[in-house]
Amino acid sequence: MAVWDDLVGQERVVEQLTAAAGAARATVLAGRGSGPVEGTNASLMTHAWLFTGPPGAGQTTAARAFAAALQCTSPDLELGGTPGCGFCDGCHTVMAGSHADVKFVRTDGLSISVKDMRDLVLRASSYPTGGRWSVIMIDAAHRLTEAAANALLKAVEEPSPRTVWLLCAPSVQDVLPTIRSRARLLVLRTPAAEAVADMLVRRDGVEPQTARLAALAGQGDVERARRLAVDEQARTRRADVLRIPLEVADIGGCLSAAQRLVDTAKADADALAETQDARETGDLKAAYGAAEGSKAPRGMAGAVKELEKRQKSRATRTRRETLGVALLDLLGFYRDVLAIQLGATGALSNEDQRPALAKVASGGPPEGTLRRIEAVLACRQALDRNVDPLLAVEAMTVALRAG
Repeated sequence: MAVWDDLVGQERVVEQLTAAAGAARATVLAGRGSGPVEGTNASLMTHAWLFTGPPGAGQTTAARAFAAALQCTSPDLELGGTPGCGFCDGCHTVMAGSHADVKFVRTDGLSISVKDMRDLVLRASSYPTGGRWSVIMIDAAHRLTEAAANALLKAVEEPSPRTVWLLCAPSVQDVLPTIRSRARLLVLRTPAAEAVADMLVRRDGVEPQTARLAALAGQGDVERARRLAVDEQARTRRADVLRIPLEVADIGGCLSAAQRLVDTAKADADALAETQDARETGDLKAAYGAAEGSKAPRGMAGAVKELEKRQKSRATRTRRETLGVALLDLLGFYRDVLAIQLGATGALSNEDQRPALAKVASGGPPEGTLRRIEAVLACRQALDRNVDPLLAVEAMTVALRAG
């Protein structure tokens, strides 16, 4: 299986990246560092790339596949094959996350610190040890602090030979202007539901009708569609969220629905913490050689404190992400309601919720539905501004009733 196979509905992006990987390989073989090579189009390859697109479109998947293609060592390349075979040692180790010259950066917290970025910049200045390129991929470039972004800018402005930066962010506006002006932009599109459903059937063995409904409900988010197709718990939680439009008939129902959403988000974060936090703390103590019941070794207390800080930040992010998914589901529901009110034809995102959609659509004019959509969007913005989650969600559910 080629490294590009998980990119759904992104044929134009795959074409551009495979061409760039081919030019990069020619550059290495010619022994010219990152400069132009006779017989190749040097403009196809550059030292910094910015991958953007709607949630779940595959920015991270595209960047990882590109990193693998840059390190591809398939014998078929000598015969004109496409970089990114998926079977050679270079591709396999990159996709497994174990390639010595490829660094994947993903924060569990709310931001990437300047200290972490300076460590990466230092790493970027070194020559690749065994691969063709030294590749550094930042999965959430929009989470860079201002100081961290400035540290990255210096590395992007003065690139090291054979170093490639791959930055992933929701949109180009989420990245410092001086950084994005020095990176090549790749915008992924929302994949068609038919393409996502085909992938679920082909790759995950999902029954076709289930795959179709999951692909529609995923609203272009490939991973979300996969979870809905294979995870009963994910389907149950989505159904709970989509009951909210029918439960906000009075203030009591509004407040109850809001509390349930926030409690579910907290339960998700707590469940993650119960397993992951305990394992991380145990690994840290083992690294310091701390015995059960003995005095903590020198330096361990500070390390534990720093770990607890990161774990707390991760829990906050998990709660926000869970609420974010719920709000996207609500947006999809009300968009479908609006489509019904306006007489639109074709498949809806929530085809399995047709009776509920019809009931809500018959309860008022399209203008009311638009106000409800605005209320959900306002809640998302409030959460981004660190408003207390319960207050933000309560304001939203009350607005849904008044819409």
